[in-house]
Amino acid sequence: MPVKIRLQRHGKKGKPFYWIVAADSRAKRDGKYLEKIGVYNPNVNPAHIDIDVDGAVQWLQNGAQPTDTARAILSYKGVLLKHHLAGGVRKGALTEEQAEEKFNAWLEEKAKAVDAKKDKLSDAKEKAKEEALAAEKAVNEARIAESAEAEAPAEEETTTEEATEETATAEATEEAAPEEKKEAAAKEEE
Repeated sequence: MPVKIRLQRHGKKGKPFYWIVAADSRAKRDGKYLEKIGVYNPNVNPAHIDIDVDGAVQWLQNGAQPTDTARAILSYKGVLLKHHLAGGVRKGALTEEQAEEKFNAWLEEKAKAVDAKKDKLSDAKEKAKEEALAAEKAVNEARIAESAEAEAPAEEETTTEEATEETATAEATEEAAPEEKKEAAAKEEE
């Protein structure tokens, strides 16, 4: 029975989540599998991969062939390196302790690289947030300055309008005053 190490799709539409499984190559993509080796979530950055390294190495030693994507994931997590080192131990080129030491050194180096990427992403996110805040501040200051400029001429217009209204009222009272004088004079004549 030819065994493949491959991805089995789960999750909802547009948000895939994969199980890494050892399955018969004749089985459906999301069908029956022999063993679940790990999980792979590509929806986060960096992608979350949780894998049973020893179980995956055991399947590789038994002749399981990984698909291209599964091979990349196994390589990223060091499964292929551990399989290679185990082959060296079987041939007598390395001792078990040397192989374990090399694998642990590689894991530490990989962890540093992943942490550096996480730090870089968080710094970029903070920088983008600061730039967005600065741009928003500039827009708000421009809006406040624009509204202040619009209010200043409006105040001048209202003062001129009030002045025109006062002069119009004064003229109306002056015009009304001679008419009142004429009416008062007409009443006196009667």
